[in-house]
Amino acid sequence: MVCLELMSAVVIVACAYGQPPLPPLPMKDGCHYLDSELEVVRMEGEAVILNFPIFTRVLEKRKIGSPTATYLISKNNGTDGATFRAEGRVQQHDKELWLLPARASDSGEYICTYRNETYCVTGNITLHVYESSSVNMRKLSYGWPVAVGEEVKFSCQPLCCFNNTDGPVDWYKDSNPKALQPGRGGSLRRDGGALIIPAAMQSHAGLYTCRLKVLINNQQYNVSRSFMLMVEAPNVPPPVIVSPLNGTIFESSHGSGLELSCQVLTECPMADFTLVTWLVNGQSVESSYLDKRALQGGRRVTGVSEGCRIEQRLVIAEITDGDEKTEIKCVTENKGGKREAVIQLQLEDSTLTWLVVGAVAVSCLVTVVSIFLYVLFKPKGKKKMDYFLARQNSTFSF
Repeated sequence: MVCLELMSAVVIVACAYGQPPLPPLPMKDGCHYLDSELEVVRMEGEAVILNFPIFTRVLEKRKIGSPTATYLISKNNGTDGATFRAEGRVQQHDKELWLLPARASDSGEYICTYRNETYCVTGNITLHVYESSSVNMRKLSYGWPVAVGEEVKFSCQPLCCFNNTDGPVDWYKDSNPKALQPGRGGSLRRDGGALIIPAAMQSHAGLYTCRLKVLINNQQYNVSRSFMLMVEAPNVPPPVIVSPLNGTIFESSHGSGLELSCQVLTECPMADFTLVTWLVNGQSVESSYLDKRALQGGRRVTGVSEGCRIEQRLVIAEITDGDEKTEIKCVTENKGGKREAVIQLQLEDSTLTWLVVGAVAVSCLVTVVSIFLYVLFKPKGKKKMDYFLARQNSTFSF
């Protein structure tokens, strides 16, 4: 009976107001308190704006607010909190705290308190400011997991917090000091301050950082955000190198050319996402000592009964003595894994070659001399004598 009455009350309230009443907020030290905001991690020397999104949404949802209410942001030092004004390096502007710029000593818990004549609500957020000299960029990044082939769009979050920006937004990957540029074939695109990867591949995984400069009160500050892109690969078998076999030794003579072909077998849907390349002594062909004499290319994909076969050729125009024992490696990789096949160049033994040539030459010489001597000293036969038979008792007359 009691349950039915409670259910009826909920239904009546829902019908009257369109939704059930919100549960009361927990109390602490005479003030309602909210769950902690997500922690914020920033780099020393950059401009930082701390806001309290959960705190703000709760006030709006519960329609809490009045012209006479006050917002107070303080730093929790374990005793009395330090408060801030709208001037100086650390400034409070309504429900935001501006640090211009942030220092490592600013790390800690910050509390935002809303208070009017009858109501009090508090929220808190934790800020970590790392020194630039010892910062671990992974701590400054937001995890961004995606599946292979999924579109990724990184928005430079500082743009939503700072109204006045000065200059372009530059994007960087990992520790490369050179800013990213739109890729060939649309592999990377720019949309204002956003960076777009139309179809993520495992090679796209890594740390992406946007950097820009902002103007606050006519003073310029640096701002950055980092995202750790994690490209999740489904369970697919790794590619298989059909040819060449690992450990193969290729013999070539000095001055001759050599053409190698790496043939890889993979699933056809993965063919376009499968890398096949050649390395020379662990370096790319273009970066190796063979750069002027070698060229890789001619990638070809062919459908076979087992899947798709990918062929990548490597042509060496001329083999020299310096190529002896050179290690050449075919490497293939896709989201299923990585495979390698190592081969070695070896020059044919010139001593053995000359021995063979010499033996053939001596054999030919002996044959010629033998024929000459045979012709020269060939035994002569007896001359054939002319004769006729005469009958006995024959008489000749003249």
